Amino acid sequence: METHQCDTCGKSLSSSSSLKQHMVIHTGEKPYSCDLCGKTFSHASSFRNHSRIHTGEKPYSCDLCGQTFSQAAHLRVHSRIHTGEKPYSCDLCGQTFSHASSFRDHSRIHTGEKPYSCDLCSKTFRQRGEFTVHRRIHTGEKPYSCDLCSKTFRQRGEFTVHRRIHTGEKPFRCDLCGQTFSQACSLRSHRRIHTGEKPYSCDLCGQTFRRRGEFTVHCRIHTGEKPYSCDLCDKTFKQRGEFTVHRRIHTGEKPYSCDLCDKTFRQRVKFTVHRRIHTGEKPYSCYLCGKTFRDASGFRFHSRIHTGEKPYSCDICGKTFSQANNLKVHRRIHTGEKPYSCDLCDKTFRQRGQLTVHSRIHTGE
Repeated sequence: METHQCDTCGKSLSSSSSLKQHMVIHTGEKPYSCDLCGKTFSHASSFRNHSRIHTGEKPYSCDLCGQTFSQAAHLRVHSRIHTGEKPYSCDLCGQTFSHASSFRDHSRIHTGEKPYSCDLCSKTFRQRGEFTVHRRIHTGEKPYSCDLCSKTFRQRGEFTVHRRIHTGEKPFRCDLCGQTFSQACSLRSHRRIHTGEKPYSCDLCGQTFRRRGEFTVHCRIHTGEKPYSCDLCDKTFKQRGEFTVHRRIHTGEKPYSCDLCDKTFRQRVKFTVHRRIHTGEKPYSCYLCGKTFRDASGFRFHSRIHTGEKPYSCDICGKTFSQANNLKVHRRIHTGEKPYSCDLCDKTFRQRGQLTVHSRIHTGE
């Protein structure tokens, strides 16, 4: 069979037309130009595929599920969802992949290669997608916008999860108890309740955790790290959630509103507990005496009546208390602090209750 050889690199091609197409690699020629956006292409097939972005044409259809695609290659890759085919295999660990790109990204775990480098902070990445999302930290770009509340997002995944707040969609279901979740990671964490698995272990104290986030926050107890800093008062926090709630002290924001009495709250947990005033719900029950409580803290305080536990200890005199607030009030005996002041006679008190009783002298109540 006659072959046609490239004079530049020596590659042999089966036909003169193939050689002609190959030569544009060396010449850089891009003879095909899009009239709509001006982008140019070296091959007619690449130009045709591009044109479908503008026309919306998707001529390739999956026989099994009806999904359509603009390129034949995309249909071939999609078909592997149905067939289970994973033609790309890692020689080092045996893991298989349906996409060549996924295989390439995986291979870099073994080689340590991180070919995508940020020119603003020099951070490097294994995957182009990770790099693209990272760049948006510097540029501030948030290309995904919710048409229901106008909130914007850097990542498509964050946007997809956010949309489920509005739609109520929870596509991930636990096959053991039927509970549903809006995120796959939430389902994975939930399943560990059933299995008892706690895969995250602290090297310093041995405590184990079901969730990576809980583990990360716990580690900061040992390191003292408080990565979230308020730019208005310089207070620092170990957890993002604590920081978010704290910021609302400055902004006055109270995003949780009761539809029964219009009372508003900075924290979701306080809103949840408040709702129980209206519903009468008391989900925490003492197994020793049957008393029920609206919130977990009230239940914990009550339990100490039975156990005698007093976990809060004064570091000055050693006296112990069942509640943190009682210790706080007690410490004022040592410090002399009297934070409650009468507006009428300027007398000061260690406890709010003492001020209330004193005020009745003036009011005659």
